[in-house]
Amino acid sequence: MTVGSAAIRDQAPSRLREPPRRWQWLIRGFRRYVRRYLARHFHAVRLSRSGSPLPMDSSLPLLVVLNHPSWWDPLIGVFLSGLLPQYEHFAFIDAKALGRYRFLSRLGFLGIELDTYRGAADFLRYGISLLSRPGHAVWVTAQGRFADVRTRPLTLEPGVGHLAARLNQGLILPVALEYPFWTERTPEALIRIGTPLAIESAPSGRSAQEWTEIITKALEQTMDALAAEAIRQQAERFATLLSGRTGVGGWYESWQRVRAFFKGETYRPEHASIMHREDSGSVS
Repeated sequence: MTVGSAAIRDQAPSRLREPPRRWQWLIRGFRRYVRRYLARHFHAVRLSRSGSPLPMDSSLPLLVVLNHPSWWDPLIGVFLSGLLPQYEHFAFIDAKALGRYRFLSRLGFLGIELDTYRGAADFLRYGISLLSRPGHAVWVTAQGRFADVRTRPLTLEPGVGHLAARLNQGLILPVALEYPFWTERTPEALIRIGTPLAIESAPSGRSAQEWTEIITKALEQTMDALAAEAIRQQAERFATLLSGRTGVGGWYESWQRVRAFFKGETYRPEHASIMHREDSGSVS
């Protein structure tokens, strides 16, 4: 959400807004759809083993702050939220989009007007209302726009800092996302969980700007660590949360299947397995 600092500061929430009631049966069905959809479009969804664990104690509210490399991010968020069933999950969306797809409000999406004073106020009102309650999680793509994972310095919209400055308790969880291509024709969806920031342990009176800088640094560090792992292309560094499509497709894969059949071998569609077989064959 691209709203200036002054706009957010001047729109201090005078009332709390109650979010719409979520439909659990719709959430379960949508998560199943998202899993199938991701499996069709990614080789795998992977979680870094060296990152922080997902928080399991829902006694504190959770503000999840993600980078925003792609339009895939909301679907990855929906998938990840399924790993935190102890929380009620909410996320923000353009009010115009919510007007076209009203069922999204029953999934926990909250409509706000982008680039307006009213949108800034609604962001804070909804955020404070939800994060004043244990067991609630709010997801924010804090860059406010699509941004390459390599862009530095990292820049976050000020709204997330203003929200953190108005909270009395909770955890802020930085989450880094990246979608590199490794050895398959479909990309990897890589996730790394950063070190949670505890709001209740922060010095009182910390300003919105200070919070924005702290959250920016935490997310940037998490993204840098994930980028280093993505470059290595070592799947064993990740826990595979979801396996998707493998193989290179087309005539090349068809030929490899025929070749394996006549050689009496078990065909494995992973491109890495094909390259290993060809390398082994060239040595013998």
